[in-house]
Amino acid sequence: MQTVIFDMDGVLVDSEYTFFKSKSDMLAQAGHPVETSYHYQFMGTTFTFMWEEMKKEFDLPKSVDEYIQEMNQRRKAIFQETGVKPIKGAVALVKALHQAGFKLAVASASPRNEIKQYLTELGIIDCFSAYVSADEVEHGKPAPDVFLEAAKRIARNPSECIVFEDTKNGSRAAKNAGMYTIGFANPEYPKQDLSAADKIVTDYQQVDIQRLLAL
Repeated sequence: MQTVIFDMDGVLVDSEYTFFKSKSDMLAQAGHPVETSYHYQFMGTTFTFMWEEMKKEFDLPKSVDEYIQEMNQRRKAIFQETGVKPIKGAVALVKALHQAGFKLAVASASPRNEIKQYLTELGIIDCFSAYVSADEVEHGKPAPDVFLEAAKRIARNPSECIVFEDTKNGSRAAKNAGMYTIGFANPEYPKQDLSAADKIVTDYQQVDIQRLLAL
């Protein structure tokens, strides 16, 4: 089993804070201030699902597409100010897996252009054979679609794939796809229910590449 599929946000890229801040600012300006913890429920879901739910809950007047566009503009401004930051140890892990002969893919809720941009900025895009956005499949996580599509693009059976995920919805999606799932419980991020995962790590140094080769 020499195939690894990574989620991106919170697994490779330290980006969740850009979602929390942009959405909190937008809701506050619309007269609906929320705590940061409000956003935890949407980690691992698609942008469309997220804004559809908030639009219903707060009776927001604009279209979902308009809110997504504004959120992305705000997030882009944040990244321009702070730069794209990797999750600790993620770049080294990706390079080590690539060097060891693993075939790598990304399956993310983020748009395809963001996936490509962030992997490029982290200097690891050449390590990946495919990257799939939830925008390209019918159902978002926890449905398995994005992981199944990633496996298809790299010509692997789901049972041959190992997935790294950091959210409840993402880990459930990977298991629903029939893939061996490693939950990444980042101690710096909000606690997520990763009980669906086969194994949980809190630091990428805990990943034993030789053991993954033997799966």
